[in-house]
Amino acid sequence: MENVKRFLDGPKKLILGLRSIGILNVLRALYTAVRRDIAERGARPQPSGPVHTPGKLKGSEPIPGGTRVQFENAEVEILFLAEDLVRVTWQPGELPAGYGLADVEWLPVETEAHDTGMLFSVCSDKLQIFVTPEGMVKYLDENGQVLRIEQPPQRQNQRWTHQADLDPDEHVYGLGERAAPLNLRGGEYHMWNSDPGGSYDLGKDPLYVNIPLYLTRKADGGYLVFYENAYEAHFNIEAAKGNPEEYVEFDTAYEKATAVFEGGALRYYFVPGTPAQTLERYTQLTGRHVLPPRWALGYHQCRWGYKTEEDIRAVLAGFKQHKLPLSVVNLDIDYMVGYRVFTVNEERFPDLKKLSADLDAEGVKLVTILDPGVKIDPDYAVYQSGLEADVFAKLPNGKLSYGQVWPGNCVFPDFTAPQARRWWGEQYGPLLDAGVAGFWHDMNEPATFVAWGDGTLDIRTRHDFDGSGGSHLEAHNLYGLQMNRAGFEALREQRPEQRPWFVSRAGWAGLQRYAWNWTGDINSSWSALKMTMAMVMNLGLSGIAFTGPDIGGFSGEPTPELYTRWFQLSTFLPFFRTHSAIGIPPREPWVFGEPILSIVRDFLELRYRLMPYFYTLAWEASEKGYPLVRPLFWQYPDESQLWAVDDAFMLGDALLVAPVVEDGATTRKVTLPPGNWYNFWNDEPLEGPGEVELAVPLDKIGLLVRAGSILPQDVDGILQIHVYPPVDGEGKGQVYGDAGDGYGPMRLDEFTMYWEASQLVLRHRYAGEYSLPSEELELHIHRLPVARAWVDENEEPVEVEDNKLALKKFERVRFEAKPE
Repeated sequence: MENVKRFLDGPKKLILGLRSIGILNVLRALYTAVRRDIAERGARPQPSGPVHTPGKLKGSEPIPGGTRVQFENAEVEILFLAEDLVRVTWQPGELPAGYGLADVEWLPVETEAHDTGMLFSVCSDKLQIFVTPEGMVKYLDENGQVLRIEQPPQRQNQRWTHQADLDPDEHVYGLGERAAPLNLRGGEYHMWNSDPGGSYDLGKDPLYVNIPLYLTRKADGGYLVFYENAYEAHFNIEAAKGNPEEYVEFDTAYEKATAVFEGGALRYYFVPGTPAQTLERYTQLTGRHVLPPRWALGYHQCRWGYKTEEDIRAVLAGFKQHKLPLSVVNLDIDYMVGYRVFTVNEERFPDLKKLSADLDAEGVKLVTILDPGVKIDPDYAVYQSGLEADVFAKLPNGKLSYGQVWPGNCVFPDFTAPQARRWWGEQYGPLLDAGVAGFWHDMNEPATFVAWGDGTLDIRTRHDFDGSGGSHLEAHNLYGLQMNRAGFEALREQRPEQRPWFVSRAGWAGLQRYAWNWTGDINSSWSALKMTMAMVMNLGLSGIAFTGPDIGGFSGEPTPELYTRWFQLSTFLPFFRTHSAIGIPPREPWVFGEPILSIVRDFLELRYRLMPYFYTLAWEASEKGYPLVRPLFWQYPDESQLWAVDDAFMLGDALLVAPVVEDGATTRKVTLPPGNWYNFWNDEPLEGPGEVELAVPLDKIGLLVRAGSILPQDVDGILQIHVYPPVDGEGKGQVYGDAGDGYGPMRLDEFTMYWEASQLVLRHRYAGEYSLPSEELELHIHRLPVARAWVDENEEPVEVEDNKLALKKFERVRFEAKPE
């Protein structure tokens, strides 16, 4: 009854629940919570008994690429997968299923192992690792600089506790999706994919995507650690305190980063280096995003409440009437028959195929939502098919595991079973035949409706794990990952000429191989707007390069100013979508009237002009694993004044984006990294490092271009190359292009620039068979007033007007400035 009282004492939560899911589902949620508490009583393991350290040292043995050290109570294996990538495995404990890893064949690494009886070491050319007789592990670079010190792990029943020392100046990032500042020091974080229930804001934990990975930056370098353990976990990243000069090596005065896992072996990977180096190696290990279809980088319009085909056609007409670019319409659960997945309500959407074709004729793609829950209904073909195929997760007694979701009582495919993944993949066929271009996976934490407590499957639920078997305690965090795997593999097989595209609410390490992410049911508030930047950056530093929020927040009514500022921020994020809850006033751009409509139009048009830049960054993410949205220290990892900046970000290497996140603000201060910068709006030069104050009226945000950058833009099908000269030294840039979908020819244009005396030299080369839509490249030179130019070896100069020069082909151009 105490749980019931807690629920009923939250009137705001109750009202939100009634409005969002209806009174029937609220009553079901009450019943389900009571039933779960009774059924799961005593089912969740509770650590008890003695806490064991590794114990007495027994010996060691070399293995190819590493070493194995035995203790009385544990064994540790240290294995180099590359010179700068090491895997450490403490046992006992069940090894992970490997779902988070990509299929990589690592080449042998030459190592040296030594055993002095008091200290064990194994070294590559780039990394030295030492193990003490107590079980401490110490990592040094090739110069002997200490990178990380780990205390001996502890084990209590199935639980592992692992601690690492943190330097006083050390900043910590990552851990997936966190409603927290960029620097995670001073926080406790729960690793259990969860629907927060209603909207969330700063401080809510956990959320939908929990990835047990963190990166650090400190005075003497940094590193990445990824724990390959999907069990429920808790991380405590202690805040810095004390006098750094009093810290002594191996002294307990150091603050700790503590990770506690409720089961499995303690397996983790260590990579030293800059953020770029560590992310490139981590995404080699866990996989990288595939290059998306170009349309996915455009603007998406969605609303829970577009209930009919007429609603969608009216939205399309509104965008055309107001001359607003649009790439995608997303259909929420309203298109289904009673919220049953893989169905279409033909009364509301009588001809989905024709609707899709009509949208496509206007250059707009159709994306539909899918949840994993399958309604228990004997007259429902998908449910009956799943029963016959035996693909639904079960309890230990053989009965189906079920929970309450939108349609009512639902069963859930066990995506750790190959036959379930194949069966699920087959269900996409009719929607693909109807012209659906991509899919939006929701509720896949997996989430169920409960009035209190943990809204997921019964933790006693058993899973197949590709034949090895396991419990929901390990499968829970993997559920969304495996659902996206099933969908991705299906689309790759059924529609091989097109690139699969999914966006998912939940996931784990490796999600990037299959899907994008969006940040779920974020609140409509200024604090949530500001938090979005840190959240997107930490997701990017966790390997998820493509993400973004619901513009304006999911639930709530943003003021026109808040909506505008949110739209401006989202213009520079990978996933660019407006979406809102049912019962919320419409949020199409024109409902806000002027001047908001014109401001939104300007930023939409800017997004589409920058599409070649976004597409190039998307290609780079698929090649190297780099996030599109990066913290300011990405290119300047040793600049400590940038380590905690989370109110601005880099989009690629060229653009510094400083959104407005305060009500009524018309100016804002921006922390500049080192080097020279240009104001995007007026080419005003700025110099860092330092702090500047920018004017940010309602129609502008802080937007700077790094000197020495190439910023490609598409204007009416013509590829413009905007050149921002370096003040000194060299600059460079690249532009990737292809047909925008499929696997045909590509082209990569590379540019370098430098000064020869008083002339700016721009060099160009390209590779690939793809032909540009226009024959000419249009060069735009910024800040330098150009009088004339010499193209390649031609002795006769070309007159330059308005700092623009159109060329069909060139390798070298020299620009001469007008005399002062």
